[in-house]
Amino acid sequence: MPDMTPAPRRRPLWRLFIMPALLVVAAAAWSGFWFYAASEVGVRADAWAAQEAKSGRVYACARRTVAGFPFRLEVSCDDASVSLVSQTAGAQVPFTARLGEILVIAQIYQPQLLIAEFKAPATLSDRGQPPSMKVNWTLGRSSVNGLPGPPQRASVEFENPSLNRVNGPVETPLARASHIELHGRLADGSTNEHPVIETALQIRDGSVQEVHPVLAASFDADIQTKLTGLKDLSPKPWPERFRELQAAGGHVEIERSRIQQGDLISVAAGTLRLNEQGRIDGELQMTVAGLEKVIPLLGIEKMLEEGVPQATLDRVAPGVKTQDLNNLFGALDRAIPGLGKVVKQNANAGVTAGINALGKETELEGRKARAFPMRFVDGAVFLGPLKVGQVPPLF
Repeated sequence: MPDMTPAPRRRPLWRLFIMPALLVVAAAAWSGFWFYAASEVGVRADAWAAQEAKSGRVYACARRTVAGFPFRLEVSCDDASVSLVSQTAGAQVPFTARLGEILVIAQIYQPQLLIAEFKAPATLSDRGQPPSMKVNWTLGRSSVNGLPGPPQRASVEFENPSLNRVNGPVETPLARASHIELHGRLADGSTNEHPVIETALQIRDGSVQEVHPVLAASFDADIQTKLTGLKDLSPKPWPERFRELQAAGGHVEIERSRIQQGDLISVAAGTLRLNEQGRIDGELQMTVAGLEKVIPLLGIEKMLEEGVPQATLDRVAPGVKTQDLNNLFGALDRAIPGLGKVVKQNANAGVTAGINALGKETELEGRKARAFPMRFVDGAVFLGPLKVGQVPPLF
């Protein structure tokens, strides 16, 4: 009897090639997409640079390359530079900043987030002149989230930054810190037409030379602010931006500021705004523990011992003439009865007593402290009747 078992059916061989073929097609499509995105990087970068140039910020790269295939874009800008024009009030002296390399990274699947790394050092110079400042750091990076539209969040961070004045082979330290980071974001409920910006600044082990003796000693700072009055986030020169803020009644609300310098701890909150001359007006409510530590740095005692240059006297008691120190004591007496007599006996103790008389005793972080206002009047900074600083106009 013949065998009636049917022969097994042969499966078509082409089915074995379906998945490999799909993978090849997908890889080809992905490669095409990546190379298209890489080609667009230059177009977008040039368009952005042209827009920034209209605002007085001219960016340039000696050589730009794109890498990172297949899952991200790495844009490297070698010998990067930015020339700034019309970014400050008063005389416009253009200057140029240069650094070795900027590396910008974006994930293909998360294009709204850009991460940048900066290679130290950077130099600052007047246009056509040798470098006058040098900035260094061990790690510098930033991130921006929300692109290609208006950024929703941005941050920048530097480890061990330092700023030196350069005079040929000689470098003079001007500022340093062990860590600086700045974060900014659109506040909840804010719109792109009227953005409200929240910021947080942290400085660790910072110091600044040649500005004020108070800043020369190492300090830590944590400052949180909210900025209102912006019309948009389009690129503009800073003086134009500040004028816009002033015209719109904008202001900076310092929600919290904490500065510690050794035994001195200061916290403050308040609101600052610009007047029609571009100078700062406003008031901060301060609470300070260890106030006696900073009084000698104001220079009152040294003034009285060595004679009072008019410029120095204008800083701490505006309106008083050097020809007659009794006018100084009289001015202090008018501000706080009896203070002039105390100042004659002990200048720093007298000033401390005067500031104490303006405020009230309180407690800060478990320590005795004084609470009093710091006033900004047309750019001048006052602790009680004493002028301790001057902020230049912003436009």
